[in-house]
Amino acid sequence: MEQRALGRSGLVVSRLALGTMTWGRDTDEDEAAMQLTAFVDAGGTLVDTADVYCDGESERVLGHLLTDVVPRSEVLVATKAVGRTAPGPMGRGASRGHLLAALDASLERLGLDHVDLWQLHAWDEATPLEETLAACDVAVSSGRARYVGVSNFTGWQTAQAATWQRAWPGRTPVISTQVEYSLLQRGVEREVIPAAESLGLGVLPWSPLGRGLLTGKYRHSTPSESRGASPQWQGFIDGLRSAKADRIVEAVITAAQGLGTTPLAVALAWVRDRPGVVAPVVGARTAQQLQASLDAETVRLPAAIRTALEDVSAPAFGYPERRADT
Repeated sequence: MEQRALGRSGLVVSRLALGTMTWGRDTDEDEAAMQLTAFVDAGGTLVDTADVYCDGESERVLGHLLTDVVPRSEVLVATKAVGRTAPGPMGRGASRGHLLAALDASLERLGLDHVDLWQLHAWDEATPLEETLAACDVAVSSGRARYVGVSNFTGWQTAQAATWQRAWPGRTPVISTQVEYSLLQRGVEREVIPAAESLGLGVLPWSPLGRGLLTGKYRHSTPSESRGASPQWQGFIDGLRSAKADRIVEAVITAAQGLGTTPLAVALAWVRDRPGVVAPVVGARTAQQLQASLDAETVRLPAAIRTALEDVSAPAFGYPERRADT
């Protein structure tokens, strides 16, 4: 698997990241072990989790596997904090107290002394940004995290965080942003992607398969064994359904038929090779599903197909992102 630098940093990661949001609930430890082994065998290195995934079970499962299945030295561990992990006002947020306590709890669940990438899972309006970023500095200076990133920040939030850290020597830079990005969700192209490229942040797209819709499996109905059929995930997947989404899915299926590959491979290759993107984060419930994403490594989209897909999925741009006279 090709390796890429994550933003303007010395951290080099595989151009596909393994997401673990289902580990510990929909994906048991044996299945997770098969996923991790297949991912590492294919050359993958970056594994992404979060303290809120399955109430911490995702981190625990990953920690067990790094002890018994795959050597820690072969994996780059990324996790996140900010989300609610306990009741009360201090149970969530980006305050110094919650963030550093959350990092310590993540390290305990993972069984590690440090993570390679620690990400702010969301913006916190209730906490001054300088306090939040000072906690990131402490995390790195204390050795508990090697690098820091952000997730689900808007364009101006991304720019403000990255600029604050660059404004004074010695602050740890923000090197990445993890955002939803796919042919069905291109809103980040308005301001987040330009901010990331300008300020040297690598983009880690989550849900690069459009919450599963771009695989084509929901084209005519909802399979009974799929996430879309479960009460927990139905609303999440339905959130991207629309008449335009249907047209995009059909275009992806047509492209896949013309190339002799799968809709999944087409959708993944498209986002993988977009400007600023370093590593799409692919989550899978089973090892078989993950293998389909790993098999897309060799797929390259011809320029004509890329153009056709971009035309049918183009997001609306206007003032001030794109002035009428430009």
